[in-house]
Amino acid sequence: MEAKLKVKLLAYTQEAEKIVAGAAKLCYSSSDIEELLQELTPEKTEKFIERLMSYGHESPFEHISFTFGIEGVSRSLTHQLVRHRIASYSQKSQRYVKEGQFSYVIPPTINENAVARERYIKIMEEQQKAYDDLVEILYAQHKDEKKALEDARYALPNACETKIIVTMNARSLFNFFNHRCCNRAQWEIRACAKEMLKLVQGVAPHIFKYAGPKCLQGPCPEGKMTCGEINQVRKEFLG
Repeated sequence: MEAKLKVKLLAYTQEAEKIVAGAAKLCYSSSDIEELLQELTPEKTEKFIERLMSYGHESPFEHISFTFGIEGVSRSLTHQLVRHRIASYSQKSQRYVKEGQFSYVIPPTINENAVARERYIKIMEEQQKAYDDLVEILYAQHKDEKKALEDARYALPNACETKIIVTMNARSLFNFFNHRCCNRAQWEIRACAKEMLKLVQGVAPHIFKYAGPKCLQGPCPEGKMTCGEINQVRKEFLG
């Protein structure tokens, strides 16, 4: 069964923009914290966040976090995702959860080619059978389902669908979007990153106003490996 990407914003810091502005202003103020926050109108908050972004002063953005529920993605994607180390992850375990009739992600290049798609689906079916057979054989040998599952999972493909809950602070998200919204990022994690960006822009629009690939705020950092589409990228993310 083909898996479909699904991203949901499960939780986030309330009044995130005021928290960021207040944390930054505190560094230069003798006011009490409560008084300082009360003085921050929406207009003042927006202006202060713009100033922070223009200075590249990002540490106050570490005070706010966002939690995502991500489904319909491959193990290939999550292997890339967890490289972003300043984050918290909880993922469906193949050691404890049996992958009976697992769903799988089909890359676009395969999906658009009828011959390749047919062969790919056949491979998924073969790997499902191999996995099921191994679970049965190992369970018969050890009478221990966990042991059978954790060893049989070696036969599962990278395409196997997984689910993961991810929490990142805003500064980590800036870095994540810089790398994973770029046209040179792998297609699946790029699609996921774009969905995550839309969700956080909906609840903290001023904080994530300029979030996205690095070329939104300057020249492409990829040098000779640039996609060469900087104008199209800026139009997509900045409008």
